[in-house]
Amino acid sequence: MAQRGRATGRQAGRTPARAAAPAPARTSPTELAARRARFEAVIGPVVAGTGYDLEDLSVKQIGRRHLVQVLIDGDGGVGLDAIAEVSRAVSRALDEAEESGTDLIKGEYQLEVSSPGVDRPLTLPRHWARNTGRLVKVKAGDKTLTGRVTAADADGVTLDVDGAEHALSYDALGPGRVQVEFKRMNEISDEELAEFDDDSSDDDEDFDDDEQDDEGEQR
Repeated sequence: MAQRGRATGRQAGRTPARAAAPAPARTSPTELAARRARFEAVIGPVVAGTGYDLEDLSVKQIGRRHLVQVLIDGDGGVGLDAIAEVSRAVSRALDEAEESGTDLIKGEYQLEVSSPGVDRPLTLPRHWARNTGRLVKVKAGDKTLTGRVTAADADGVTLDVDGAEHALSYDALGPGRVQVEFKRMNEISDEELAEFDDDSSDDDEDFDDDEQDDEGEQR
């Protein structure tokens, strides 16, 4: 996961004592959606230009800052080098947008670029195709099936369930979930395992200006 932070500058010297600042007003869902749209207009073309898919983009208020989370994926997966490359490209595009007068967001924000973990729900044809060969669990009508993905195209997916093949259309399926198989653990990257074990606890944590990931950049 790559991070990019933006912070206001601080002047050197002593500062007068002052009362604690009031708690920040919560941003309305409507405004968050508008901010997300502004970020997506800048970030979407950049991610597409690097050859990856923008799987998700979210803008959340955490304390006095905002967290902009970008999830990318590709047919061959996304390694740490690719995430760092995309993060730099996105960061440059955001800088250029702000310099040109685009009002992305007021105040400080932090950008995180990462790839989806194995616990990401399979909802689109490309999600299923990228997990060919893996064991998945999915609700099909009133049944829950656990089987291995043997094929997936634009119309549907084929699952091998206990040796029997089931051809299913996507409109008959709920979100699929990849099942971690301990006998196949060597096929799963360390990044995917980290995402699987992470219960998204970072969403509720505040930021620390002095703590940044290796790929972090503070402004």
